[in-house]
Parts: sequence; structure tokens; C-alpha cells
Amino acid sequence: MQEFNEFLIFIDQYLGSSSWFVPLLLGTGVFFTIYLKFPQIRYFSFALRVVRGKYDKKDDQGDTSHFQALTTALSGTVGTGNIAGVAFAIHLGGPAALFWMLVTAIVGMTTKFVEVTLSHKYREKISDGTMSGGPMYFMKNADFRLFGKKVNLKWVGIMFAFATVLSSFGTGSLPQINSISNSMFASFGIDKMITGGILAVLLGTVIIGGIKRIASITEKLVPFMALVYVVGAFSVILFNYQNIIPSFISIFAEVFSGSAAVGGFLGASISFAISRGVNRGLYSNEAGQGSAPIAHASAKTNEPVSEGLVAILEPFIDTIIICTITGLVLLSSGVWNEKHENTFAQADLLFLDKVYSEDNQEDVNILFNYLNGNNSSLSFYDGELNVSEGTFDQNISVIHARSIAEEILIFDKDDKLFNGNLKIEEGKLQGDFIVKGKSLVHSAPLTAIAFDRGFFGNYGNYIVSIGLLLFAFSTAISWSYYGDRAMTFLFGAGSVIYYRVVYVIGFFVASFADTTVIWNVSLITIALMTVPNLIGLLWLRKEVKSTIKKYWVDFKKEWPNEDTPE
Repeated sequence: MQEFNEFLIFIDQYLGSSSWFVPLLLGTGVFFTIYLKFPQIRYFSFALRVVRGKYDKKDDQGDTSHFQALTTALSGTVGTGNIAGVAFAIHLGGPAALFWMLVTAIVGMTTKFVEVTLSHKYREKISDGTMSGGPMYFMKNADFRLFGKKVNLKWVGIMFAFATVLSSFGTGSLPQINSISNSMFASFGIDKMITGGILAVLLGTVIIGGIKRIASITEKLVPFMALVYVVGAFSVILFNYQNIIPSFISIFAEVFSGSAAVGGFLGASISFAISRGVNRGLYSNEAGQGSAPIAHASAKTNEPVSEGLVAILEPFIDTIIICTITGLVLLSSGVWNEKHENTFAQADLLFLDKVYSEDNQEDVNILFNYLNGNNSSLSFYDGELNVSEGTFDQNISVIHARSIAEEILIFDKDDKLFNGNLKIEEGKLQGDFIVKGKSLVHSAPLTAIAFDRGFFGNYGNYIVSIGLLLFAFSTAISWSYYGDRAMTFLFGAGSVIYYRVVYVIGFFVASFADTTVIWNVSLITIALMTVPNLIGLLWLRKEVKSTIKKYWVDFKKEWPNEDTPE
């Protein structure tokens, strides 16, 4: 498992964590924001009118209403990215990472507008009578020109569809149930396999009904789960009211310098904060990934731009509102840089050959450089450790979750204190052991700890558990539909049943798999979808502009008495 995790990290450094990914993602959003004259601002209030159904027509083709399409897409984005992803971003990049999540959302509002407009324009009605759309369809059907000659990009659509199927597991299935099962185990002591088994059965029951059943569930579930979560979050923020202003300051104070070491947090470079913030921001709102257009393609409208306008609201709700609230919970409660009792993920465990101290600036600098991917004089322990009643007395340090671990205890696979020798190779623990102690915590467990520091006291983490259950389960539902449409594009409608079976099985297995590995899988699959989608959007920029211009001309003819932003 450790070797597989290291392989995933190696691959990701050339994709989502590479130096070109962030400029491509943010650059595309910035380009269209300027090219289309800030549509996320000019069209925002009009988008609210559209989603309320003010301009709907009974004879429009589609399977869902604007609101149902929005809630389906939101259910695919409002999930572990909002609860676990924000905690993971701050864990990796410090408070500054939250700022870059917000930047990603602001420009992502325009990116969503563009990708949904194009995908809806080129959607198709398939053999079962439902609508199917997404970036793979505009890659297949749009008029791509290179030096005046038509270029066939169907093969890019095929590549995108394959990446969508993979990402339905890496984004929609695996990390969702993993976060749910971890949270339910931490809060209620429910065995992870039991959680996974029950929810897998429920998932299979829902997705077999297709988009209409999915939409009917998400339009009720999304508003309810958002209300529950926001109430719980403000119970923490207001309880720690004296930390609200310092929390805001910490988000913006180190934006261009990186986050300094504080408490158990050993610091993050500016490039690391940007990379993790943007990556987690994309994971949260999926702007540019090309997933949401698949849900919006089902909307009942013959005007692609009107559905694009609805999509503007997604990153605003998902990231600017909900992720900011989560970030303030983590920062105001102070839990993000504190060490907490936890069971260590073996893939995230590293044994060093000397004692390092957070009080020694030279040691902090060495660890900072290593954790941020810079040259470091850090050397790993290689040999055996003599363990008695779970403890060892060698002069070494253990790194877990990017922090120096404390009060370490070693248990055997039966959860009994270990006596004997541990084999360590190049800093990595060999064999099947359980390691517990104090270290920084990330993802859903960190958010759960933060929710205990509010008006609800120790009951606060139950809100996270319930919220995560609702958020993540709804995300898994929506992503099953994305994979469903991708399989239809690749192999026809008959392939969907086989996909659904594998999807549900994978959902169950991921309930008790290693969290670190799952997050790294999701990072790779996100990049594999995003890159071809963004290139396609940039290529069709002129068509996007002309389509929007035509929409406003036609709208003014049909609704002459309505105020418009154009």
C-alpha cells in the first residue's frame, strides 16, 4: 500500500500538483472572466431569476427543472470537499490555502458558466429518450478549426469520458464513503464495513432509478443538509467570536508569503499553499473539471446560455459560502494546528534517524523544506526498533500528518500492545501494525473535533457526522450519474448496468480503505478530466461569445419588458 501511495504521489506531481496545472486552471477562469466582461458579477442576479423558473417554457426538452439540475450538480460538489477537503487544504497549506480556494471559486463561477453553456448546446437525446451531455459531446460535435481546417476531436471526448468514469470512483465514490465511515466510526463507534454495506445498498436503490429519481431526491436533500450544517458551523464560530477577526486576518495575511510554522503545524511555502488551495478548491466546486455540465445537460430548456447562468451559482454556494464557513470553524476553534489523539495512517508515517524539536528553528527549517518538496538534509531511520509494551526508547523522531508525532504506542494487528522488534526500511514501517499517538489531524476527523468547540459541546461532532453522511452520500449519487453518462457515450446504454454494479461494490470496499491513498487517487482523476476540458473551452472561446450574444438578442425579443444585464 505504501508503494502504491508513493506511485500515486509520483504521478500527481506531473498532473494536479505540477507547476503548469494551477496556471491552466486559474488562467482559463481569468481569461473568460475578462473575455466575457465579468459574467459572474453582471449575470448573478439574473441567474437567480432563471433558477426560480421565471422564464421556463412547458415545451422545452429535458428531464429536470433548472432547480433540480442545480441541486443535482450541487449534490455532486457539496460533499467531502466542504467538510474534509477544506480541513485537508488548511492542514497542507495553512490558512493561506483557504484564500486560494476562494480565488478558485470566484474565477470558477465563469468557468462553470462557459462549460455548462457549451455542453448543453451539444447535448443529445439517447435511445432511452433521456438527454445526455457533457464536455465529451461538445468535443465530439463542435466545429473545431485549426488553421481553417476542421479537426476531429472525438478521440479527446473519448479520453475525457474514460477519465470521467475513473473520476466517478476517485471523486464521487471512494473518498465520499471513506470520509463517511471514518466519521461514523469516530462519532458513534459504528464498524466501517457496516456503514459501507448499508449505504451501498441504499446507493444501489437510488441510482437504478436514473436521473429523474436522483433529481427528485437531491432537490429535497441539498437544502436540508446545507441548513443543518450551517447552523452547526455558526454554533462554533459564534462560540469563539473573539477569534473571528484573527481568523480572517490569518487567511489573508500570508497569501503571498506562505503560512508560517505555528503550534504543531510546521509551515507551508507559498507555492504549496497555492497548489493545495487551488486543488482543493477545484475538488470542492469542480469548476473546469467538466462534471457539472453532465447534470445540467438534463435541464428542461432549449437555451444553453440560460442553463450556463444557473451554473454560475454553484461555486458561490459551494465554495464561497460553505467552504468559507468550514474554514472559519477550523481557524476560530484553533484545532487546525493542535495535535490530537488519533490512529496513524501507515502510508503517512515516517521514521527519522534523530530527534527533531519544534522548539529548534534549525530542525523546523529542515522539516519545512522536506514537507514542501524542497532540498532537505533530512535522513530516514533504517534498521530495527526494540519495542516493549508498545513503546521504544531509541533517539529518533516520527513524522505523521506533516507533524512531529508524540506519545506513540505500537499495537499488533489484534490491537494489543506490541512487544518485539519493528523493521524500518528507509523511514517506512514494515509489517501490519497499528500505531497511535498525538499528531496533527486532517480531513473529516479534524472538522469533527472543531465542531465540539461550540455551543453544542461534545455533541457538535455528531452534526459533522450527519452532515458528512448527507453531503457525501448525495455526492456519490450524482457522480454515479456522471459515470453513467460517460459509459453511455463510450459503450452505449447497455453498459450502464455493469458500471452501476462495479460502482456500488467500489463504494463498499472504500469504506474501510486507507484515506491517504484515496485522496491521492482523487487528485489524479481530477486532473485527467480537467485538462482536456479546459483546452476545449479555450479553443471554442469565440463560439461561446457568439452564443451568449445571440441569447441576449433573442431574450430581448421574447421578453421586451424584462430588465437584462446586457
